[in-house]
Amino acid sequence: MKIKDSVVFITGANRGLGLAFAKAALAAGARKVYGAARDPKSVDLPGVTPVALDVTQPAQIEAAVRACGDVTVLVNNAGISRGSSFLGSPDAVAAARAEFETNFFGPWALTQAFAPVLAANGDGGVINVLSALAWTTFPSVATYSATKSAAWSLSNGLRNELARQGTQVTSLHVGYMDTDMASHVQGIPKASPDEVARQALAGLEAGKAEVLADETSRQLKQGLSSPTPPYASVPQAA
Repeated sequence: MKIKDSVVFITGANRGLGLAFAKAALAAGARKVYGAARDPKSVDLPGVTPVALDVTQPAQIEAAVRACGDVTVLVNNAGISRGSSFLGSPDAVAAARAEFETNFFGPWALTQAFAPVLAANGDGGVINVLSALAWTTFPSVATYSATKSAAWSLSNGLRNELARQGTQVTSLHVGYMDTDMASHVQGIPKASPDEVARQALAGLEAGKAEVLADETSRQLKQGLSSPTPPYASVPQAA
């Protein structure tokens, strides 16, 4: 498939990586770009059509699918992090539930809803924004890591099922990016959201199952088969 002349639907498109995806899709020649956000007024990039969408609300998902029946590429980018460990906070379970609703159930529901649209329009694709933290867990973001591990499994399962209708699924893994979500992390390299978005779209076009967008994600993935895999070590707090 090609991004040129495609119709791209991006969740969480008002800032950070979502905004970078919108810019990259337009630069690659997408015919139309839908930018979804809870507040559509916050989507103000010229050339992007705002869509009101909270990915945790089924009625809003249904409305988005009805309004955007020409979509050929779905980018599941919307995500939240509550910065919670498993045991160090009395609100850990509540934090995890909120993160799972957005980071796991949201992409699942969006993909399920848009699957018939992608099949009908042909040559479709889905990009799921995951994380290097799908493969390791820092105490300060343990619940977030759990959601991304689950979303990795979800992406692999969706890839198998959507292959029957000719829809490509590409998982994007990346460590820290220079976005608001990682603004509290200092003293370490951060990937450019623009470069990460460009790599992800190129990976989708190339039919890649996964895009490892930075050295952190590449090292962690490689380490999964080592005698001491990254998830078995005890990392310092992020």
